[in-house]
Amino acid sequence: MNKKIGIVVLLIALLSTARSLSPIAQAAPAIEKEAIDQYVEAYIKRNGLPGASIAVVKDGEIIHEAGYGHDSEGKPLTENSRMRIASVSKSFTAFAVLQLVDEGKMNLDDPVVRYLPELKMEDPRLRQITLRHLMSHTSGIPNPTIVAKADTLEEGVNRLHDWRLQSNPGDRYAYSNANYWILARLVEEASGEKFARYLDRKLFTPLGMDDTLSPISTNEAIPLMPQGYVTAYGTAIPVPELEKMFGGSGGIVTTASDMGEWLSMHTGDGLSSSGDRLLSPSLLEESYTPQHGIDHYGLGWSLSASHVKPQRISHSGSVTGFQAQQDIIPSSGYAVAVLLNSFTPTFEHAYEISSGIIELTEGQAPAIKAPVPTIIDLSIGALTLLYVGLGTLGIMRSKKWSYKRNQFSGLRYSLRLIPQLIPIAAIGWLFFIVPTLQGNTAVTRDVFSLWPALAILLAAILLYAVVVTGLRIYYRVRGGES
Repeated sequence: MNKKIGIVVLLIALLSTARSLSPIAQAAPAIEKEAIDQYVEAYIKRNGLPGASIAVVKDGEIIHEAGYGHDSEGKPLTENSRMRIASVSKSFTAFAVLQLVDEGKMNLDDPVVRYLPELKMEDPRLRQITLRHLMSHTSGIPNPTIVAKADTLEEGVNRLHDWRLQSNPGDRYAYSNANYWILARLVEEASGEKFARYLDRKLFTPLGMDDTLSPISTNEAIPLMPQGYVTAYGTAIPVPELEKMFGGSGGIVTTASDMGEWLSMHTGDGLSSSGDRLLSPSLLEESYTPQHGIDHYGLGWSLSASHVKPQRISHSGSVTGFQAQQDIIPSSGYAVAVLLNSFTPTFEHAYEISSGIIELTEGQAPAIKAPVPTIIDLSIGALTLLYVGLGTLGIMRSKKWSYKRNQFSGLRYSLRLIPQLIPIAAIGWLFFIVPTLQGNTAVTRDVFSLWPALAILLAAILLYAVVVTGLRIYYRVRGGES
């Protein structure tokens, strides 16, 4: 009897073990792909976006990828449509540097000038900047809006020769694209090959990212990639690229499908789909770890605040005509990539779409919120119309205004023109001077590409000020005749 009881107990134990090992019992609830498609389609329609493509990954495998909407040539967007991912590129640059650290060619806490002696600045603190400082944005190097042109990484790094640090290295976090220009140039020096070639050989090819490339500047033609859009008043307008050198900091062009391969590696313990290890687990984990007491940035990755649930390892990016977002959710094993062929100046739509998909993976129903950017643009549009009306009235009254002040001295009359001269100087400087600073080839049209609604308002103000000032001067010279 005791023997029979023992056999029964053993059978029960074996059945329990088999059940616990069953992939059906262990698998997370299957995400509804149709729910993702419905959510993304509804989102881009509500917000007037031309299109989007996404990839969803779970524990090293792509479980859904799709495209929605259209490109600027009227063709449907798919998961294989090429788009810029802007600053999401920084995660790739950081990964390349960590690979070289993994190979023993450099150390994270070594001074960067040890490996890149060509790097010069008008600041002796440059010698204190380490690779870790650059990767975590704690170098103290500023992030100016306007920089000189460059067509190579070497030229790009040489632009820093007269810069000064804005803080001591390691003291505080300050996001700077220049950190990643330097890192990309460092990869070239350490590997002995061009940055784009290194990425292709050591990352893109091993991961099967066959449609991905890394141009150094916007001057390089990208096959099969139409123009992106900028949103305005609830719709979208195709815009040309702004000229810039963004190698290392934001140059990568890729697809949602290829981003799925990249995120599969990150959620698959650093292994490619073919089983090749691209980076040691310890350095991979280091890239996700807060650096030097900074709780929101690792090495090429942003880290969500403690109140954000679930926690994310992320990076966003935006550039003329495009926005992108990548998110890894360690607690669930999911990862999401969102690529948009449009740029919205007042809102990160890619982040919001990714957040909605993450909610779906958590078994929640994401809400599609009010289209805030559209509301902002329409409000600016209403203000523009109001200003046009008031400006027209001011133009019609210019002769009467001048006649009433005909007795003023020339100096006093000139002083009364100052309220109109201020917007002429300020907006004129923005429209006609700023685009050409540092030898850039940008034109006034490019200002409108950054935020059309605001640029149109400023243009209306400028036009009104120029016409009214001109008429008042004209009537003054004519003697203020009635």
